[in-house]
Amino acid sequence: MSTTQTPLSALAAQGWEVIQYSAAIDSSGMFQHCFLLKKGGRHKVLMVRDKMMGEGFIAEERDL
Repeated sequence: MSTTQTPLSALAAQGWEVIQYSAAIDSSGMFQHCFLLKKGGRHKVLMVRDKMMGEGFIAEERDL
């Protein structure tokens, strides 16, 4: 999980390019935003959703 307040901006500053975006409702009924990112020949998915309790959000990165 990411601790930065702007995980997408941080990845873009590192040279990652957004090539696809989608939003869906996950199994808990919360919106989840998914970004497919590309840098060179590497790809990763960034998933961002609100916390169920408290302020803020949760960001998860997965390498493909």
